Amino acid sequence: MQDLALATTLIRPLRIYSSEDMSRVLKLSIKKYGSVRRVFVMPDEDNVTPKDIQEWMIKGNPPDEVAEIRGSDHMVMMSKPLELSLYLQRRAMN
Repeated sequence: MQDLALATTLIRPLRIYSSEDMSRVLKLSIKKYGSVRRVFVMPDEDNVTPKDIQEWMIKGNPPDEVAEIRGSDHMVMMSKPLELSLYLQRRAMN
């Protein structure tokens, strides 16, 4: 039961935005977010968010790096938790 409670705190609600709505969303910048490196984790078997939408998101707020986790679905932390955690650990060491 505790695992379920913890997992629900990690999930953000799904919101569908139009291009117009996205223009009002806070843009990420070095000025507002300091020197924190950002990585966009792209699942390769996402049936919720198509690749073209993911690429549009990347183009709108370019991260420092794009990582593709092979064999993962929309929720990488649930479908490939070991691969995701190993990737994040490697990035944190650099």
